[in-house]
Amino acid sequence: MMPEVVGKLFREESGRILATLIRLLGDFDLAEEVLQEAFAAAVTQWPREGTPANPRAWIIQAARHKAVDRLRRQSRFAEKLPDLEWLARFAAEDEADKGTPVADDRLRLIF
Repeated sequence: MMPEVVGKLFREESGRILATLIRLLGDFDLAEEVLQEAFAAAVTQWPREGTPANPRAWIIQAARHKAVDRLRRQSRFAEKLPDLEWLARFAAEDEADKGTPVADDRLRLIF
């Protein structure tokens, strides 16, 4: 029964919800992606917890939370990218140096 409720909400409200998300997030692609994720979450959560009093607001809020999570994850990845690049170079150098002992300074950096 519950997937029908979500399907009906999707058919009737997804356009308005998407427009709201685009306005809130300022990014069409992100809004579309988090909208789909929010509806997927509704399909799994609503049968267990029941349909919320305001399903449209629930979808919008869930999508906003998913967007914030995604933006934070992207930000953290961007912060860590220099470290990842360094590790990749280090691994490439290590592969090139196979058979030679690793200098003590490199071991200190690793540990």
